[in-house]
Amino acid sequence: MMNRRTLLIAALAGAAAPMTRAYADAGMSRISAYAFTFPALSGDDIRLAAFTGKPLLVVNTASLCGYTPQYAGLQELWGEFRERGLTVIGVPSNDFGSQEPGGTSEITETAHHQYGVTFPITAKAVVVGAKAHPFYKWAAESRPREVPRWNFHKYLIGRDGYIAGVFPSAVEPTDTRIKTAVAKALADS
Repeated sequence: MMNRRTLLIAALAGAAAPMTRAYADAGMSRISAYAFTFPALSGDDIRLAAFTGKPLLVVNTASLCGYTPQYAGLQELWGEFRERGLTVIGVPSNDFGSQEPGGTSEITETAHHQYGVTFPITAKAVVVGAKAHPFYKWAAESRPREVPRWNFHKYLIGRDGYIAGVFPSAVEPTDTRIKTAVAKALADS
């Protein structure tokens, strides 16, 4: 005859088994950054799936920000690591200080003409809050304490499609911390 304790343990073990399986199944099918697509500034789509297995540096940008000169550093970083597989993606956003008020032509003027950017640039997107682009909602869920707080916040996505590093606005793209993290992400298999 079973006592209450044995019965309770058996009941809890039985209840935990489906939860464990569900959790394992969910973990096996976790969404990675490669599941997302951004409309491109040029009108096409930037499908992150096209970069599967390669690191990405996704940066929310703005044309009228004190950090806007970081476009040059992002271009330099991309030039240094592009051939090894890194892609930099700029995501213009007007979320902070209304510092990206213009449209496609103004963003193009700043990024491409003033700073010589050749890496992919998305169309303007929301990066924080309820209306954030799905990539940024995913990143906020993955790293809730490391969400963008200003323009030029940087997410490094590793070869596995998950966040490998987060760098706030004040960290320059050519900073040793970013270069080291990019080199490590490129070396990881």
